[in-house]
This record gives sequence, C-alpha cells and structure tokens, in this order.
Amino acid sequence: MRKLWTIMALAALTACSAAGGQAAPTGSAGPAETPAGASPASPSGAPASSPASSPVSSPASSPAAGQPRTVASGLAVPWAIAFLPGGDALVTERDTARLLRVSRSGGVKDLGRIAGVVPGGEGGLLGVAVKGDLVFVYFTAERDNRIVRYRLRGGAVTDPKVIVQGIPKGAIHNGGRLAIGPDGYLYAGTGETGEGELAQRRDSLGGKILRMTEDGAPAQGNPFGTLVYSYGHRNVQGLAWDPSGRMYAAELGQNAWDEINLIRPGANYGWPEVEGRGDDPRFVNPVVTWPTSEASPSGMAYAGGSLWVAALRGERLWQVPLSRSGAAGTPVAHFQDRYGRLRAVAAAPGGTIWVSTSNRDGRGSPRQGDDRILEVSVR
Repeated sequence: MRKLWTIMALAALTACSAAGGQAAPTGSAGPAETPAGASPASPSGAPASSPASSPVSSPASSPAAGQPRTVASGLAVPWAIAFLPGGDALVTERDTARLLRVSRSGGVKDLGRIAGVVPGGEGGLLGVAVKGDLVFVYFTAERDNRIVRYRLRGGAVTDPKVIVQGIPKGAIHNGGRLAIGPDGYLYAGTGETGEGELAQRRDSLGGKILRMTEDGAPAQGNPFGTLVYSYGHRNVQGLAWDPSGRMYAAELGQNAWDEINLIRPGANYGWPEVEGRGDDPRFVNPVVTWPTSEASPSGMAYAGGSLWVAALRGERLWQVPLSRSGAAGTPVAHFQDRYGRLRAVAAAPGGTIWVSTSNRDGRGSPRQGDDRILEVSVR
C-alpha cells in the first residue's frame, strides 16, 4: 500500500507545472515572522497563484468562514494544535513549555511542562502530532531542535524517547511543524536558523521537510535514503494534505514573498537562491505567493475544499480554494486585523477548524483574553 500511495502521489505531483516569477535577494535572512524592510506589492495588489489546470471554486461558491467561537482564552502563545481520537485537542505553549488538553467545551487541563525545552527567540515548545496513543512534540533544547515521542496514558504523557536530534537551532527560523501524513508517517518542517546555505545542504536537517517512522527512522521511499523528503526551504511552519494525498507546505519568506508549495519528494524549493517564483529549472516554484506584509504564514490545514492558512504579520486567516487536480485558486482573506496575529490551524471533527492567536509572543499587541483558540465553521 505504501508503494501504491507513493506512485499515485508522484504521478499527481509531477503534473503540477512550475510557472515563472520573481527572483529574490541572496543576502542574510531577516526575522522569519516580522521581515525587515518594505515589502513590495504584487503587480495586481493581490496574492498570486499559479494558473489552474482545471476549474477552481470561486470565492462565492467556496466554503465561507463562519463567525468564530472562542473555545479557550488566557493562553500564552499556543503554537500547535493536534486532535485526539476522542475529539479533545493537545495544544503546545511555546514559551511556557506547557502541553495542554483542550476540550470543545473549553475545558483546559495542564498535562505538565515538557522537560528539556529551552525557550528563546522563535524557539521553545513548538509542534505536536498524534497517532493513536503516541504523542510527538518538536522543541528547542539547549543545543538543538529535536523530536520526542511520548505515550498518552490517562491524563499524562509518559515514556519520553528522543527520536530525532541535531536539527539546527537558532534565535529565528526553527521551523517546528509536525503532522501525520495520509501514509501514516510523521512529517516535520524545519528552518535554516537564518543560515541560508543549510537549506541547500542535503546533509543538514535545517531548511527541510523530514519524513520518518514513529521511531525516527527514514521512512520507506524517502528520496535520498535519509530523513530528508524535500529541501531548499527557508522556514516551514505549515503542512497539509488534500483528499488525493497531495502535500502542501506554507513557508515564510524574507523581504518579498511568502509561499505555499506543492511538495514533491526529492525536490529543491530554491532557498536562498530564489524567494517566490524564480522560473529556474533547478527549483520548484510555489503555487501561491503573498507579499510578506500580507501573510508570514504559520499553521495550515485542509478543510471543505480549501487550504486555511494562519497569517502572523498579515493578521488574517487566508483561504486558498483547491481544484480537484490540486491547483490553487485566488486566496481570500478572512478576519483581517480582527484577532491579531494568527499562529496555528487544525481541522477539527465536525467540519470546523481551530485557529490560535499569537499576540503574546513579543511581536503582537495582546488584547483582553489573549491568547485564545477560535473555532471557525468552514462548511
């Protein structure tokens, strides 16, 4: 079954063309979530997407984002959300290193602080993923970023085991997103810590998407026989799959373009040689770009025919309609400047998504009740 999934995914992904675009500066990387300098506007003043190979739902016929409902409030930088089989969610707090269990009714239970987390800058307790009774967390330790597996037993996480270590650590660009793919493997988005050359080095875990077993071994079919699944990334903080198994990643740009990429195994996405569309045959072009002032994309989820992307600097929730072939339509902004910086997005049971704010991360303007988790209907 894994071989069949891989063959189907490769066939679908290679059908996506890499249309031309914008070259980027190759200088030192600025802060991932609040890029320095003025951000150029796109020629039309709107986000750009690659030409669709088949019709894409128009915004009028796409699922609308309903009125958000506050699930929980008074949190501190809720960085990631992962749902348990029973419908509750696990939520990480970046700076406190707390792992929380949040129910749909708003109950918040503190499962304790994850040992070994050393918060600082953009680092701390970051991603979380769930597979059965296994809980995976990605965090910044004293010398590196790492992935640790736990078992959820009763009201506690137990039996910690480091399954990946040596992911580069920095004050910025630590990546951190974890997700279980439709193939059952664990995926991780990493950052290049502001050292752009790491993204092009296949012997480094920085600036990559990693794919692994639950023990941290390279997954069957990985293109280089290592953990590396794709490379040439700057700072991947969003991972999602559509119903056909196509994988998308949200990536923070430097001073010009943020990106959504359609991920192909073994492909090179260009950083630091290219930011946005480069029309270079060595690299894969993004399927969606935004000026960095409009996005700084973090969490991403698929629901109701669209990708839903949280924007940090852009302070809005982006909806990107997808066609049946996986082509991206025109992005639509929701809740602009209403809730501040948005960090995590997760598809919830029952046709909703959960979205977290990130106004207490040192770059936002906290409001009463921040940080919070919002539930949004996307039916």
